[in-house]
Amino acid sequence: MTYLVRSQRKYVGISAQKVRLVIDVIRGMRALDAMDVLSHMPQAAAHEVRKTLQSALANAEENESMAPEDMWIAEIYADEGPRAKRYRPGARGRVKPIIRRSSHITVYLEER
Repeated sequence: MTYLVRSQRKYVGISAQKVRLVIDVIRGMRALDAMDVLSHMPQAAAHEVRKTLQSALANAEENESMAPEDMWIAEIYADEGPRAKRYRPGARGRVKPIIRRSSHITVYLEER
């Protein structure tokens, strides 16, 4: 059984759907290769995922004394966070809802 190292970012101000588009590109990659890929992606979610992955690598190196070169992404996912619901006035006395979505990003790394 391989040992997993975890890192989690909560309440990221990007919808989980947009984060999953970025996550699907790097799922199953070597951690350092994924960092390179994420640094060249134009999406705003790539920056948040990169920070989470960087934190997981730091946890592996500092807490578990694992080499970053040997780390692979074992599991990565984005769950929905709380939604901020607000309202704007609309035409003819109606209300237009504004829903600001957030997400929680979780990364598990394993040593191979």
